[in-house]
Amino acid sequence: MITFFSSRTVALTFLGFPVHWYGLLYLAGFLLGFWMVQKLQKYRSLTLSRDEWGNILSAAVIGVILGGRLGFVFFYQPTYFLENPHKIFALWEGGMSSHGGFIGVTAALLVALRHQRANILRIADIIVIPVAIGLALGRFGNFINMELYGTVTDLQWGIAIPGVEGLRHPTFFYAMGKDMFIALLCFLHLRATSVATDVAGRTCSLFLILYGILRFLIEYVRVQEYSLIDTGVLLLSRGQLLTFGILLAGVWLWGKTRVNPTKHSSMSC
Repeated sequence: MITFFSSRTVALTFLGFPVHWYGLLYLAGFLLGFWMVQKLQKYRSLTLSRDEWGNILSAAVIGVILGGRLGFVFFYQPTYFLENPHKIFALWEGGMSSHGGFIGVTAALLVALRHQRANILRIADIIVIPVAIGLALGRFGNFINMELYGTVTDLQWGIAIPGVEGLRHPTFFYAMGKDMFIALLCFLHLRATSVATDVAGRTCSLFLILYGILRFLIEYVRVQEYSLIDTGVLLLSRGQLLTFGILLAGVWLWGKTRVNPTKHSSMSC
C-alpha cells in the first residue's frame, strides 16, 4: 500500500516505510548529475563511457552520504554520538553536514580515480556543476522541512515558520539562489575555457571560492543552533569556520592552476 504526503517531510509511505522528500531530492540530484556529466565532459576533452561515469558517481554518492553524516557527527555533536555510537548511522533521524560531504566526495574520488586514465582535475571541473545544483535541491529540502531558517527580519520577503515567533529570513531560498548562481558561473567558465589546455582545476577552484564566500555571508542571517567560536578576532559560527577552509582550498587551487597569460590571454577570467 502506498500513501502519499502522510506528513510535510514524508513524500510517500510504501508498505509502512516512509520515503522522505530529502531522499527523493538526493536521488533526483544524482540522476541529474549522471546525465549532466556526460554532456559536459566535452568541455574538458573527456570521453568517459557511461559505465566509467557510473563508477565515479557511485563513489561520489558514497562519499556524500558517509562524509556528510560523519561530518555532522564530528563537527557538530561529537559528545552526543560518543555517548550514543549506535546513532551514528541512523540517517533517518536527520543530521548531515555539507562540509563533511565535500570531504567525503574528495576522498571518494581520489580513491576511485587512482587508476582512472582521465585527469582528476578535469573531472572535478565537470562534477562541480551538478554538485552545485544538487546542493540547491538539498536546500529545497530544508524549505520543505522548514529547517535551517534565518533570524528575525522585517523585510517584505520574511517567511513565517510554524511554531517559531516572528518572520524569518528564508535562508534556504538564499542558499538555493547561491548554489544556482554558482552552477551558472561555473558552467560559463567551463565553456569559456574549453579550448585551453592548461586550466584543468580552475572551474573547480572557482566553485570552492564562490561557495566559501557566499556561504560565509549567508551564515550571518541564519539561526545558529550551536555556540559561536571565538577566533580571537571574530566570533564565527561552525559553518563559517568550516567554510573558511573551503575558501582557502579554492584560493590555493586557483593559484596552483594559474593560466600562462602568454599562451591563453583570451581565456583569463
